[in-house]
Amino acid sequence: MLAVPLLLLLLSYCDSVCGVFQQLYCTLSDSCECDFKPNIRGLEWDLYKNVFGQHLVQDIVSEEVARFLANKSPDRPLVLSFHGSSGTGKSLVSSMLGNHLYGSAMSSSYVHQFVPTLHFPSPHRVKEYREELKAWVQGNLTECARSVFIFDEMERMPPGVIDVLKPFLGPSHVVFRTNYRKAIYVFISTTGQELIREVTMQNRLAGHEREDIKLSALQDRLAQAVYNDSSSGFFRSSIVKQKLVTVFVPFLPLSRCHVERCVHYLLCQSGSCQRSDVVEAVGGDMTYTPAQGQYFSTTGCKAVAAKVNFFL
Repeated sequence: MLAVPLLLLLLSYCDSVCGVFQQLYCTLSDSCECDFKPNIRGLEWDLYKNVFGQHLVQDIVSEEVARFLANKSPDRPLVLSFHGSSGTGKSLVSSMLGNHLYGSAMSSSYVHQFVPTLHFPSPHRVKEYREELKAWVQGNLTECARSVFIFDEMERMPPGVIDVLKPFLGPSHVVFRTNYRKAIYVFISTTGQELIREVTMQNRLAGHEREDIKLSALQDRLAQAVYNDSSSGFFRSSIVKQKLVTVFVPFLPLSRCHVERCVHYLLCQSGSCQRSDVVEAVGGDMTYTPAQGQYFSTTGCKAVAAKVNFFL
């Protein structure tokens, strides 16, 4: 009669030991990919189908992620910095990354999100935050080299905190027992939105198509704007100064036609694709700038869901 309990105890012990060896293997080996299940085709399709008015974002994000994952031994992590006004799709695209790299976004234990107002609320505790952030990132990289770190609302991050990540972002630092260079970092911020709006406006007034805007018109100027903005978490940051950000990704302000595409998308999700009256009503109820011309939505697509419910 003791045979069955002993067998169960042995199996339980084996599972525990196997789990320990699996964790040890993952921390020592570059080939252990955690639950990493990249779907690049799915990411590309999602970006082009569900992100409106952002040709630069669609091209840059899909190309940079595909290029990074194609390199089995990258010399540094992928570092993306998203910039633009509210409601232009920054958080949406970061969620898409999580969905198409791990099959889920925030529900994955390998996708980590930081919000300054929650995790770093006091500008007087920078030293403490730096120590905590360094320990957290290093611990999670040891657990999974393919970790994804998302830093939202960087405009509210106390300056100096984020620089503790500098050793993890360059090609020279080695984190004990892991290949830290396979990680992905995403920074999200409204810093630089004035510059992006200005370039987009100038392009429109010149009679050019929106798609004529090139990354080269914004990349260096955006990096400088972020570096010099005292309200930015990247203010005077060595990460920016030493060019450790792979690319600064500009999210352009949205016009009425893009807002209406957001409305149509939400309506279709609820089975109301034919409600063109709601599309027209929501598009007309949004606030646009400047006063003369009214080219761009002040809130992008952020208020669309509430307005759709109101007009349905």
